[in-house]
Amino acid sequence: GLDCPRPPRRDRRPPVNIALVIDRSGSMSGDKIAKAREAALEAVRRLGPDDIVALIAYDTGVQTLVPAQRVGDGRRLERAIGGIEAGGNTALYGGVTRGAAEVRRHMEDARFVNRIILLSDGLANVGPSTPEDLARLGGVLRREGISVTTIGLGLGFNEDLMTRLAQRSDGNTYFVEHSADLPRIFAAELGEVLNIVARRVVIEIEFPSGVRPLRLVGREGTIRGQRAELTLNQLYGGQEKFALVEVEVAPGRAGTEREIARAQLSYEDALNLRTGRQSAARRVQFSESRAAVISSADHKVQTDYAANIMALAKDEAVELADANRRDAAAAVLRQRTQELRQMASVYGNAGVGSVAEASAPAAAKVERDGIDGAERKAYRTEAAQTINQQSTGTGPR
Repeated sequence: GLDCPRPPRRDRRPPVNIALVIDRSGSMSGDKIAKAREAALEAVRRLGPDDIVALIAYDTGVQTLVPAQRVGDGRRLERAIGGIEAGGNTALYGGVTRGAAEVRRHMEDARFVNRIILLSDGLANVGPSTPEDLARLGGVLRREGISVTTIGLGLGFNEDLMTRLAQRSDGNTYFVEHSADLPRIFAAELGEVLNIVARRVVIEIEFPSGVRPLRLVGREGTIRGQRAELTLNQLYGGQEKFALVEVEVAPGRAGTEREIARAQLSYEDALNLRTGRQSAARRVQFSESRAAVISSADHKVQTDYAANIMALAKDEAVELADANRRDAAAAVLRQRTQELRQMASVYGNAGVGSVAEASAPAAAKVERDGIDGAERKAYRTEAAQTINQQSTGTGPR
């Protein structure tokens, strides 16, 4: 796990290079577009005069309302935001690619934190529009150092598309059921962007002979032989990011210890651009005593594992429900809940127990009623937030 300290001074932070990409299709009319304008204004007002912002609006086509430029006094941006009106279809892919083009205009300055913030309430229906299309785009942008935060509004957007774009680009994702919450969500997102402490993060984990890495739980990464590797675009101050790796350890003699993993971390300090490196090792002790094994368990790691396992179970349940296999979807949730209850009982872990009990009602609900549109969006978004260890203290809904 990576514990990221808060920066000592809030007035010293890396500048940001942001594209605000706003859906202004016909379905955004009325209160939605009004709250979207209010949220965009809230974002601009949180930035400093030397931050870079571009404003893009999309419907059937894509329009750059304000090219990437310094915020200054913000008046030009405020006038442009105030003029956004709804009408037309949803060229979401084009909106994101235009936003990326504007962000790239200032990427030669390595100080900037690069981010696209995408708002949509509908289905992408102009240009590339599948979750796979947007996931590929997210992967490309991540490799360039651009993250995309997606904000899905209402019940008409494609949550698979939005969560996959965010996850593949190492951005955040939100489900906002009611437009009145948009300004709060934009404020929360800007709070994170303005609190980045490290970038270009690479975690390499080496496993010695006798330890076989099986899989990464939740987070995307690679396992090749005795090495696992993960990358992150950025780390936020005051947050923890972690990777969970399941391993198979060869038996050892009681009373002996063995190193089972050694992690190497490299990153770029977001403020001074210097490269930092840290390392840590994980050891285990072998014992014939069941009580000793149980008492030595790391309850926090178990709880994090439980939360990620339930997130993956919810994703699997959505896939099964989509295939009209409601009973199978309920069975997955019920089985995972029972497994976590057993873990909580054996290890006396209240955190794991809380995860299990919070998920318990879902199986009966899915078996009885299936998964409706709002629940599907909540399942997908909450699973992505859990796997990404996204801060959700303000809540996405």
